[in-house]
Amino acid sequence: MAFKHAIALTGGIASGKSTACNLLRLYGLRIIDADAVARDLLQREADAVGELFGPEYVSGGTVDRKALARLIFSDKEARERLEALLHPKIREEIERLSEAQDRLGGPYIVDIPLFYETGAYPIEKVIVVYAPREVQKRRLIEREGLTEEEAEARLNAQIDIEEKRRRADYLIDNSGNLKQLQRECERVFDEITGNGPFN
Repeated sequence: MAFKHAIALTGGIASGKSTACNLLRLYGLRIIDADAVARDLLQREADAVGELFGPEYVSGGTVDRKALARLIFSDKEARERLEALLHPKIREEIERLSEAQDRLGGPYIVDIPLFYETGAYPIEKVIVVYAPREVQKRRLIEREGLTEEEAEARLNAQIDIEEKRRRADYLIDNSGNLKQLQRECERVFDEITGNGPFN
C-alpha cells in the first residue's frame, strides 16, 4: 500500500519548501519531489499542451513553462484543464515512487506543493513550511521578476498560508534567514525520527 510511511511536506509558493527539503535530505530523510515529477510529465505531454492551449505554448517540442504559467495563473479555466490533464498522471507516478519507498521502511517525505488544494493523497502527517504572505510576495517578485499583481494572482491560486499553518502536524517557520530555517528543519527532523525531547 502506498504512503504507509509517508509524511507530506507542503506550504505556500515561495515559502521555502525546496530549501527545507534539501536540508531534510541532508539530515537523512528520503524525498519524493512532486514538482520534479510534474515537470517531467509536463514535457512528456508537450503535444497535448499544444493541443489544449495552442502552439505558442510549445517550442521545438518543449513546453514554454513561463508562458504557460502566465496563462494558468490568470485564467482559472485554463488551470483546471491543465490539472485535469496532469494530476491523475502525477498521482499515479507518485504512488509508484511511494510504494518503492515504503518497501525500504522508515519515514520519508513527499513534497507536494498543492497537497491541501488537490486533496488527492491519503497522507496523515503533514509538514507545512511557513512564511507570512507579505514575505512570500516579496520573494516571488524578487525571484521570478513578477509584478505585484502577478505575485498576488499566484498567491490567490492557493489556499492561504495561515490556513495551511493551522492544519500542520509539524511546522517549519521560514520567515527569517537560512540559519533559522536550518534550526527549524533540524527540530522537525528530530521530532519525526524520534530524537526530539518528547520522544
